Amino acid sequence: MTWTDLQTALAAGGYVASDDLSVAIHLAVTLGRPLLLEGAAGVGKTQLASSLATARDTKLIRLQCYEGLDAAQAIYEWNYQRQLLTIRAAAEDGETGKAVEDRIFSRDFLLERPLLAAITQDVPPVLLIDEIDRADEEFEAYLLEILSEFQVTIPELGTVTAVTRPIVILTSNGTRDLSDALRRRCLYYYVEYPDRQTELAILNARCPEIEARLGAQIVGFVQKLREEELEKVPGIAETLDFAAALMGLGIADLTDDPGVLQHTLSTLLKTQSDRAHITPEVASRIAGKAA
Repeated sequence: MTWTDLQTALAAGGYVASDDLSVAIHLAVTLGRPLLLEGAAGVGKTQLASSLATARDTKLIRLQCYEGLDAAQAIYEWNYQRQLLTIRAAAEDGETGKAVEDRIFSRDFLLERPLLAAITQDVPPVLLIDEIDRADEEFEAYLLEILSEFQVTIPELGTVTAVTRPIVILTSNGTRDLSDALRRRCLYYYVEYPDRQTELAILNARCPEIEARLGAQIVGFVQKLREEELEKVPGIAETLDFAAALMGLGIADLTDDPGVLQHTLSTLLKTQSDRAHITPEVASRIAGKAA
C-alpha cells in the first residue's frame, strides 16, 4: 500500500489526512517505527488511530494515559484471586512446592493489559498510546523496551517477544515535555487545526447530507471563532457536533435566527468564560462573515 493508497483508504472512512501526514503514517507503517502526534486537543490525533485501524482492517488497542499509570495497568498483572484459589485447592489436595508455583505463574494466570496485548496478536493491531504527556515521566521508561525491542520482560516468565509488530501511534497535547529517549524512538508529526478547505472536506465526508451553503457557513464560522481569545478552542469534533445540532434543528442559514445560533454554541464553547465572551452580538458578527 502506497501513501496515496493509505490516504484514500483513510478518506473512505471519513478521515481527511494531508499529504504530509499521510506520508508520515506510511513511513511509520513501513519502517515499523512508532509515530508521535503532537497538537492541540481536538485536531483529530486520536481519531487517526481509529481510522487507521479501520483502513487496515485490524484491531485497535488503546491505552489511555493518566497520572499514576503504572506497569500493572498498562502492561500486565497477575490474576491474584485465581492464583489464591488455585493455591488453596492445591493445598487441600496435598500439593505444594514448585509444581504449584510454576502453575500459578504461567500464562493462564496472566492478565494482559494493552501494551502486552498489542504484541501478542496474530495480526498486527494499531496500538494507540493516547495522551502520553498525561502519564508520569517514570512511565515513559516502561515504554522504552516495548518501543525499541517490541518485547516485555516478565520476571516470572522471562521475555515475551512480539508475535507481530503493532502499528504504534502516540498522541500528546503538549501539557509537558516528553523525554528525548522517547522522542528518538518515534517518527514525529505536529497536527495543526485544519485549514478551511480541509475542514470542509472533513465535514462533507462525515455529514454527506449537509447542504453546501450551510456546510460552508459552519466551517467559516468555526474558523473565525478560533481566532477569538478562547480558553478552549473548538476542535473538529465540535465542528461536527455543531453541524449535527443545526441540521437537527432544521437551520439552513446561520444568519436566520441569532437566538437559535446562540443556543447551539453549547456544542462549540466548553467553558463559562468562553460562553460569556461570545455574546449574541459577537456570534452574529462572526456568522455574517462566515459565508
